Amino acid sequence: MPGSATTAIERVGISFEPELLSRFDGLVESRGYASRSEAIRDLVREELLRSEVSAGIGEVVGTLTILYDHERGDVTHRLLHMQHDHHARVLSTLHVHVDERNCLEVLVLRGGAREVKRLAEAIRAIKGVLYGQLVTSKPSL
Repeated sequence: MPGSATTAIERVGISFEPELLSRFDGLVESRGYASRSEAIRDLVREELLRSEVSAGIGEVVGTLTILYDHERGDVTHRLLHMQHDHHARVLSTLHVHVDERNCLEVLVLRGGAREVKRLAEAIRAIKGVLYGQLVTSKPSL
C-alpha cells in the first residue's frame, strides 16, 4: 500500500495444553480476531502495559470514571479543586446526572504513569466518591 509503513514480524512458537488452546480459540472467535497471532499480540501488549503502568514507567493516557453522591459533604467542591490543581493532567471531563443525588464523571488524564495513578487514587479517596476506575493506555504501544 503506498505510503504505509510496514512492521517487521518475527515468528515464534508456543505450546498450549489442549483445554487451554480450546478456551483460547473461543476467545479468538468471540472477539472477532482474524488469527490467533493477533489475539496473542493484543494480550501481550495488554500485559506489558499493565506491568509498565503498575511500575510507574512512562507516559500514559486514560480515563478515570467516578460515581459520587453530590449531596455528601463537600465532595463536589473537592473534586473541582482537585481537577483544577492538576489541570496539566486533566485534559477533559464529562459530567452526567445519574439521578437526583448521584453523578457520573469521566476524566481524561495524561501524564507520567506514577502521577496519573496517584491522582486517580487521591480522587477515589475523596469522601463521597462511591466508585472509581482508572483505565490507561500508552500513547505509543
